[in-house]
Formats: sequence, C-alpha cells, structure tokens
Amino acid sequence: MTAMTHPRIVIVGGGTGGISVAARLRRKLKQADITVIEPSDKHYYQPIWTLVGAGVFPKEVSERPEASVIPKGVQWLRDAVASFDPDRNELTTVGGRHVGYDFLVVAAGIQLNWDKIPGLRETLGRNGVGSNYSFGTVDETWKAIREFRGGTALFTMPNTPVKCGGAPQKIMYLAEDYFRRTGVRDQAKIIFASGAGNLFAVPKYRATLEKVVARKNIETRFKTNLVEVRGDAHEAVLENAATGERESVHFDLLHATPPMSAPDFIRQSPLANPDGWVEADRSSLRHPRFANIFALGDAAGLPTSKTGAAIRAQAPVLVENLACAVQGKSLSATYKGYTSCPLVTGYGSLVLAEFDYELNPQETFPFDQSKERHSMYLLKKYLLPAMYWNGMLKGYL
Repeated sequence: MTAMTHPRIVIVGGGTGGISVAARLRRKLKQADITVIEPSDKHYYQPIWTLVGAGVFPKEVSERPEASVIPKGVQWLRDAVASFDPDRNELTTVGGRHVGYDFLVVAAGIQLNWDKIPGLRETLGRNGVGSNYSFGTVDETWKAIREFRGGTALFTMPNTPVKCGGAPQKIMYLAEDYFRRTGVRDQAKIIFASGAGNLFAVPKYRATLEKVVARKNIETRFKTNLVEVRGDAHEAVLENAATGERESVHFDLLHATPPMSAPDFIRQSPLANPDGWVEADRSSLRHPRFANIFALGDAAGLPTSKTGAAIRAQAPVLVENLACAVQGKSLSATYKGYTSCPLVTGYGSLVLAEFDYELNPQETFPFDQSKERHSMYLLKKYLLPAMYWNGMLKGYL
C-alpha cells in the first residue's frame, strides 16, 4: 500500500469508540478528511447507568448533545449506515447517500434485541420490570427497586455477549443493599438467572463475587435464560440451556438484560465474521480481508469483554496502525485484549477487575484489586466519568 497525503477516513459510529478514534486521528493525521457517521443527536456515558438504576444519580448526568463531542475539524454526517461495499471502498446510508472512503473504521456498537424475549418490551416500566441497558428504561429500574416491598427479585443475564458483562449482577448487589437499608431484605428472595456458566470468567475476581453472593444470600441459576415475560401476571419463564426444561417463576421485581448481537447492517455485510461481528485481527484490529478497514469496540469480533475500558486500550492501537497504513508502513501497535469491569458490590464498595485475552489480571494499582474497596467505588462514581468526558473522548486517555 502506498502512502497517502490526504486520506478520506470514515468512522461508522459516534459512540465511545468512534469519538475516541476521531479525536486521536485528528491530532495524528492533521491533513486527513475525517467523517463520523452517527444517527443519534445524543451521546451517553453508559457505565454510569448502573448507579442511575440504583438511585445514586439522575439519568440526565449521562447525556450530552452529540454535537458537543464531535472533535473540531471532524465532519458529522447525521445518518445511519445501511450497507457496505468494501470492494468499491463505499458505503450506503439509510438516507440514500453513497459515501466513499480510503480507510474505514467501524465502531458501531452493539444491538439490543428486546423483542427476542416475548413480552419484555411491553412490560418495561410496569409491573416491577426495569432495565439499566437503555436511557429510556434505566430510571424504571430505580422505580422498581424503590417500590419493592418484598417477594421475589429476579435479575437476568442472557447467553449472548453483552456490553459490560458484569452490569447484570452489579445492579443486583446494589438492590440487595438497598433492600437491607430499607428493612425489606428479610422479606425478599433474590435470584440471579444467568446464561453463563459462572459469575465471572476470571477466577481471581470470581472467587470474590462468589463470597459476595453467599454473604448476600442470593440464589444463582447458571446456564439459565429468560425466554418470556408475562408482565401482568408477574411471571418470568426461564429455560435451562442444558435440558431445555422451562420453569415459570413469579417475580415482584425483574431486572432484565436483553439478548444482544452485532447490528443487523453489520451482520448482513461482507465485513462480518461467522458470528456476525466485524472481523478483525485480535492484535492489530485490522480486517483480515480488507486491509483498509479497522474495527474496535462492541461491534468488533474480538475475544474480550465489551467495555468502555477495552475501547480505551484499543483506540490508540487502532489509530497508530491506521496511521502506519496511511503511510504505507507495516503495522506497529499491538492490542493484548485488555479490558476492565468495575464490579460494584454495594453502595460504597467495588471490585476493580482488569484482565487480558488470556484472563490474566492486568491491574493498575499496587494492591489486590480482587478485594472490595470503597476507594474503587469512588473511582467509578466520580473519577471515571470525568476521565471519560474530559480525557477519553478528547483522545488524551
């Protein structure tokens, strides 16, 4: 590939990955023509929705205008992508535009498939049902927790990849803490129904979470998926993945995590791997079949957890390697699978899990991060949001 002086770079997605990359590229490749394609006029700091759902913050603290996070000098095309034609270096938008590029970055996020669970969408916000996984439903979680007076509180996690895999249990720990503080814990039965085989993939942190579950007297059901919600009857249908056996469970509170997938326009495109995600080399983040295409974040087919922290580690690698490609050089940067999950275990306590592709801990601080700490809770509550808005989205972190 020969060097280019004024490359046209198109970034699909104006979320965490897309904006972080755009900001870094703007500084590194000053002569590049950079366009971000993003249909939404709002940008959200989604990690804080765990605390919003537990009543710590109003949801409005997570929202800013998309225009306010677009880096100076970067064009914003407010539209959505309909299809890709990588052989022609072109994509088509829902609005009918044909957009050409020299280099393409796909950071389109993940798709929430609410309708994969019959009855869920219809009952969200009613009958004690909420979910932290969207701006429109996160305050319904807090309403359900606040109004809970006893009975069964059911928290679910699907067997699909999800953004922030620890979030479905974090809200459960906060809810249990709230029930205890408000005097209804003795009247509550708490169930965690997860499509996964255990609480957490990394043994060091899983050991701590198993102690948390035991201390809080939470019933766990693994390899178990929510497959239907009968809201008016307050019934959730759970299916055992091994046997196919179904059971109807009465609930008084339900926090549901919807199944997730790559966005449809990616799954149906030439860019997708067999599982529907954007195919990407796990080290360089470059597409193995289309050398001018890179991917990061939730939409990328990388064998690591889908978190904002992963994007923070991926963005500088992608930008460095894209710059090498622009200059006709061999790619020089390597992503080793770093990701992080701040596991809130109650109001004021948190386990900061950090690890790589091989599930080896990659801890930042000089102490055992598998222990619950108040300092790490304060990190999540105050420092990480400030780092996000003022550092990461500006390409400095």
